[in-house]
Amino acid sequence: MRSPISGYTRLTKVHTFSAAGIAAAGVAALAFAVVPNGSADAEQAQAVKPVAWNASAFGETQQAELNKQADRAAEQAKKDAENKKKAEAEAKAKADKERAEKEAASRSEERKPVAAAAAPAAPAAKVYANNLDGWIKESLDIMKAKGIPGSYNGIYRNIMRESTGNPNAINNWDSNAAAGIPSKGLLQVIDPTFKAYHVEGTSWNIYDPVANITAACNYAAKVYGSMDNVNSAY
Repeated sequence: MRSPISGYTRLTKVHTFSAAGIAAAGVAALAFAVVPNGSADAEQAQAVKPVAWNASAFGETQQAELNKQADRAAEQAKKDAENKKKAEAEAKAKADKERAEKEAASRSEERKPVAAAAAPAAPAAKVYANNLDGWIKESLDIMKAKGIPGSYNGIYRNIMRESTGNPNAINNWDSNAAAGIPSKGLLQVIDPTFKAYHVEGTSWNIYDPVANITAACNYAAKVYGSMDNVNSAY
């Protein structure tokens, strides 16, 4: 019988049976090729079951992993932000402390009392030679401070005439000696005159060279204007 579709013919029952037989033979051949060694391999083949691929399950697993990664990244970012904030706070605290210390030091320096200017050191005591030259020079410095006139040459000249420079000289033969008040020392001063014209700051010993010169010059200044004006016994 012809098929109503052009180019095709209707299959007969014989043709149908023949096709079925060919298909069955193909299935048997495929089974033999997969399990060539008998029952043991067959059991192994049965044990390996095909796993069905599920696109939905795979997508869910992948999404879960992505979510975990995102959570971890967010947690790390949070920690980093906290650490940064902590570091900034510590740095600010340190800077504030240093600034406060500097300000305190500056205020302390401003309040520091100004040390009083040191008093000028007293001039070193002048040293004089223990001889006629030194005695005259020391006496002249005292006379200058006390306003008593006189010169080195005037004093020296009268000393050489009166005692030849002997501070322990004493006159036991003139009228003063006869009266019981002999002249004494470099400029031959009697005790009453020495006591009356003694200069403060010098010794009260009439034989002391500086005290004797200074008292005699003080007396001569009052009576003669200066020891420079004395040229004989006075």
